[in-house]
Amino acid sequence: MALPPQAAEAPRGTVWLYGQHAVQAALQNPARRLRRLMATEEAEATLTGRLPKPWALTAEMVDRGRIDQLLGKDAVHQGIALLADLLPQPVLSATLERPGPVLVLDQVNDPRNIGAILRSAAAFGVACVIVQERHAPEETGSLAKAASGALESVPLLRAVNLARTLVMLKAANFWVVGLDAEGPTALDGGAFVDRRVALVLGGEGSGLRRLTRDSCDELSKLPMAGIMESLNVSAATAVALYELGRKR
Repeated sequence: MALPPQAAEAPRGTVWLYGQHAVQAALQNPARRLRRLMATEEAEATLTGRLPKPWALTAEMVDRGRIDQLLGKDAVHQGIALLADLLPQPVLSATLERPGPVLVLDQVNDPRNIGAILRSAAAFGVACVIVQERHAPEETGSLAKAASGALESVPLLRAVNLARTLVMLKAANFWVVGLDAEGPTALDGGAFVDRRVALVLGGEGSGLRRLTRDSCDELSKLPMAGIMESLNVSAATAVALYELGRKR
């Protein structure tokens, strides 16, 4: 059965989420407005084992080819796709009431990296992730897939002015630490026992911008014992969050 002409594109203000973890998390998120669920029989059975019915909406039974046509053959959809409204923009003051450190991403623009960072953020109890509005991808299915459900549980904020946001975090008693390969000291979680940290990471390849660096309270680096000078930003985030967690 062919798709309607416009079905391959999500309507404005919506996104096609796909993959078992991303779809399950969205179905469980009361903040999500759900529009349409499509699944193969096998995928529906798998999801039912993970999330017993009833669900908020009934799945349309389709074959994999129809979802391939909808999302593109490169999408690893695992036989399931959910059309949902984009999440509402969180409010910074409300997210800071959540416990844990804050992550600030300076022009990180790969959706898979941001998704992986959200996954690490959920694993290590991060309060929220802040990206720069003009230099970060929109909410997409590939971002949600890489986040493996974390997009639904970790607030993702978009800041117009990152330097101004860092000033606001300082006013809220956060100690702003920029992760930089040229930082004077190695990141030490034990040094932040009495401080709540906002960890700032730079974009892929370019690192922190000068204004962002100047807005940090201090710069730290990850100690690298091997021949590699740096890590992918999502891997660096996971290592840094683990190190910050050692203070507990």
